Amino acid sequence: GTLESVYPTRAPQSASAAPRTYSYANGSRKAPAVVGGRVKVLIPVFPGTNCEYDTARAFEKAGADAEIFVVNNLSRESLAQSVKAFAERGRDSRIIMLPGGFSGGDEPDGSGKFITSFFRNDYVSEMVAELLEKRDGLMCGICNGFQALIKLGLVPFGKIVAPSAENPTLTFNEIGRHQSRLVRTRISSNLSPWLSLYEVGEVVTVPISHGEGRFVCGETRLAALAANGQIATQYVDLDGRVTMDIDYNPNGSVDAIEGITSPDGRVFGKMGHSERTGSNLYKNVPSAYDLRIFQGAVRYFSL
Repeated sequence: GTLESVYPTRAPQSASAAPRTYSYANGSRKAPAVVGGRVKVLIPVFPGTNCEYDTARAFEKAGADAEIFVVNNLSRESLAQSVKAFAERGRDSRIIMLPGGFSGGDEPDGSGKFITSFFRNDYVSEMVAELLEKRDGLMCGICNGFQALIKLGLVPFGKIVAPSAENPTLTFNEIGRHQSRLVRTRISSNLSPWLSLYEVGEVVTVPISHGEGRFVCGETRLAALAANGQIATQYVDLDGRVTMDIDYNPNGSVDAIEGITSPDGRVFGKMGHSERTGSNLYKNVPSAYDLRIFQGAVRYFSL
């Protein structure tokens, strides 16, 4: 239309090669160090987080106990208290879940910076290392939470690492603006406990809502992720084929990647809001909607 150059509805055609379909079915998950008992999930809420209640509800439906922890940043002192209190709560939790939203309004110059600064604090980073390395705990981040996980290095490396230009990241959608719609995602790996209740090749519909969801990654790192089974989910069209078409891959992610994991699968980041599922939603779009991501995580602790 006349205003297409001002308000684009299509992204420029990418010169990249056709996206590849990944299928990794060699996942072998060890049992956690401690099994049985109630599974406690810790959900931090930062300024701008807006998905904490849906996320807590999804875990509770899966049989877990969810605690919403509000990070108080009204003063330097209150923030310091929140850091220490969150680290203590984390030592009593089995799962840390970073929900979606727009922390700090996605400022300055991009998403997730306040969350990453919080998690790089020594108290919190030591708690995360203990959770993952000694207690075989789980972490997940959806949308804004995924942006934080990838900038921390928890995906794809499984630990907090120093920022590097060589690391994969999430950047602005190729169309240059926010996208909000339902998308179809294909399960491309069974490595992760989060995806243990799915079959590789299965397609699930999820809502997305973000302005910075385009996964970018160098070819060498991408090949390593594929070989390790860390490419977890991919955007697909109505025929189940991975695609760069903006109608199905809303941000232009390389190889249509929607989610990735850590090397052992216990840390999972994805853009689609799997928690936004329930009765009487999306009535005019018949498809597969479910909460098996959360159910798989809770089930992991009963293996």
